[in-house]
Amino acid sequence: METHFNGDMNAAVLYGREDLKIERVPIPDLAPDEVLVRVKVALTCGTDLKVWRQGYHAKMIAPPAVFGHELSGVVEAAGSEVGNGLKQGSWVVPANSAPCNNCMFCRKGQSNLCNSLLFNNGAYAEYIRIPGRIVRENTLEIPAHVPFRDAALVEPLACILRGIEETGIRPGDTTVVVGCGPIGLKFIRILSVRGVRVIALGKRKSQVRAAEQLGAYAAFDVTELDNPVSAVRHLTENGHGADSVIEAVGVPQTWQWAVQMVRRGGTVNLFGGCPRGSHVKFDPSVLHYSEITLRSTFHHTPQFIRKALDAVAKGEVRASDFVTGEIPLDELPRFFRKMKHRNGELKMAVIP
Repeated sequence: METHFNGDMNAAVLYGREDLKIERVPIPDLAPDEVLVRVKVALTCGTDLKVWRQGYHAKMIAPPAVFGHELSGVVEAAGSEVGNGLKQGSWVVPANSAPCNNCMFCRKGQSNLCNSLLFNNGAYAEYIRIPGRIVRENTLEIPAHVPFRDAALVEPLACILRGIEETGIRPGDTTVVVGCGPIGLKFIRILSVRGVRVIALGKRKSQVRAAEQLGAYAAFDVTELDNPVSAVRHLTENGHGADSVIEAVGVPQTWQWAVQMVRRGGTVNLFGGCPRGSHVKFDPSVLHYSEITLRSTFHHTPQFIRKALDAVAKGEVRASDFVTGEIPLDELPRFFRKMKHRNGELKMAVIP
């Protein structure tokens, strides 16, 4: 039996390309296995900016719909069948998806590729309904010492931790991070605190400074380099190249740079997805005779959501490293219009 709520809430509703409106909408009803979370903090991210610009996401959101997916909050109400110790008043971080655990991909340990991966949006609102599957698989209680703003980092951090593990990066390695936006900077922070020598490439001075502050051994503004590949190789042992490269931009040129920066036997993680229809040229003889491994890491799994919350609880990552300010919900449309021109903000905390 559903739980019904009287009253409306403020929410950011995406209608289409660059069309985001703050409206009063009904507070969502709950099925018996669902919870209603009062949003304490929602974070902006590059994926949301991309979705705002194109007006939809084939897998994640079909407008009109309440928007946003990085959040932390407090359980306002729980259905009669909710377990996991979750109850009214619990501090939680709900992931934005959960796998089915039954399809071929889930059985093979690749639940991020689940045939029926269930996505959830709606963080840019006063309340968000968490579907039962996500409640069971991917909603975690926040330790008492962890601030809501830090806990809201869990979803993107889970993707990053999975990328690091899949790339096989170990303490003492030299890793290049191409791209110093919010995702690239999180890679730099985690890798540097775990004993990895990080070389970072950004495209403006503010990004270079942020990379250095977060632990990069060296950081370059590519707009000031004639040859980024040679600049990176010059900093590696005998010019052989880096043990691994994380490409966190998602354009063909930087994909090509990444392959040229890695050493023989090294690994490139093409973490930044290029636009559909892009074409990238690689020299097959270099890939073959140099035994270069190409990986791509998409999304997260329940295992890494838990590892991400552990990393936040240990203080390896803090929101203060990446979140440049906070805004009320009604300023969100203006903020996205400003971000369209990339004025340097990293992430913003939205306080409904």
